[in-house]
Amino acid sequence: MRSFIKPTSLVLTVAGLLCLGIPVLPVQSQDQQKQRPRRVNGSREQAPAKPNATPPAARANDAEEIDEGDVVRVDTKLVSVPAVITNSAGRPLVGLRRENFVVFEDDQPQSIANFGTTEAPFEIALLLDTSGSTRDDVALIRQAANSFINALRPSDRVAITAFNSERSGNDILATVEVLSPLTGDRSSLQKAISNLGAANGTPFYDGLDRVVRDVFHESPSEELRGRRAVVALTDGVDSSSETDFADARAKLLNAGIACYFIQVNTEDFVEDRLLKDCADDGRLNLSAKQLRRYRRIFVPRAKSEDFENFCEMGPFQRMHISRQLYNLARREMNDLSQASGGRNFVAATLQDARAAFAQVATEIGTQYSLGYYPTNKNRDGKYRAIRVELRGIKEKTQVRAREGYVAPKGE
Repeated sequence: MRSFIKPTSLVLTVAGLLCLGIPVLPVQSQDQQKQRPRRVNGSREQAPAKPNATPPAARANDAEEIDEGDVVRVDTKLVSVPAVITNSAGRPLVGLRRENFVVFEDDQPQSIANFGTTEAPFEIALLLDTSGSTRDDVALIRQAANSFINALRPSDRVAITAFNSERSGNDILATVEVLSPLTGDRSSLQKAISNLGAANGTPFYDGLDRVVRDVFHESPSEELRGRRAVVALTDGVDSSSETDFADARAKLLNAGIACYFIQVNTEDFVEDRLLKDCADDGRLNLSAKQLRRYRRIFVPRAKSEDFENFCEMGPFQRMHISRQLYNLARREMNDLSQASGGRNFVAATLQDARAAFAQVATEIGTQYSLGYYPTNKNRDGKYRAIRVELRGIKEKTQVRAREGYVAPKGE
């Protein structure tokens, strides 16, 4: 959510403003990736993981005879494609099989190497922002979070991540806490939620980074490929992170984590307090990091000294900067949800958050997970469009799936 020197609002995962990313999951271990290329039939090839570690889809494309003792290196970047299928009445279709799906990349058919049904379990990192306008409504956030967990399937596992405040000398700093690791123990999760505190700032991007680094630090099992998500309740406006948004975004996409956002509208609350005099205890300040981010993105040619002192700014300048940062946060969340195969939900108030959480739980419970190894191996940094079609289904259906990704660039 929005980060200020004083309270901010609820923060969730972030979206990409500048580019779309690729969620990919490495199959090879680090040791295997260090193997040197060897010659296969006189040509240089890449070295593989272990025997039989290459997916069937990739092995089927290898027509060359390989001499005994030679090592083959294959591209092991799996593109994850979450997909939700509904009928003409908007109701999810369950019970579909791998053979019902066809995946295209840039209009070229791809071989589905990984398939997860709607019955497969999910792993979810729940990110809760209790800063700014929401810090006085922690009880409502606890209720909404508990309702969300209760709406999930028993096989789903959840981690709880939130913001808190920590004193450092004379300063009070906003921090990110993992209140609970991934677990299916509902009583343990309820206990973690009961420990939810309030934050004096919004380290939103740091929170996203912690989700990848600490919650999903282990590679997923075969059953969980493409079935990991972060669900964030926030307004998306960062105020105090050390992590850059682009870095956090790239890590989420590279790890194949779908991003769901419940956007709480805190803009009116924030603007009223931004316009107060700096001597007023009820004011909110834009943090130094927010002012630097605004200048870097929106007015890069402006003098840095013009954005160093919030209290010297006029009311119209404060309001303009605030609105631009809110619009930036919305674009980030919208782009990231689309790039990752997640979705955005809007909650006008925290009272509406429970209904939004119920929609997210339904979405997760009816999602198929498709994965393929692209036939286009070029590392050119170009955008690749993804299309998912159904076959063998008589009734009219609607497919909502990940729309594309940006290929890696370079070696």
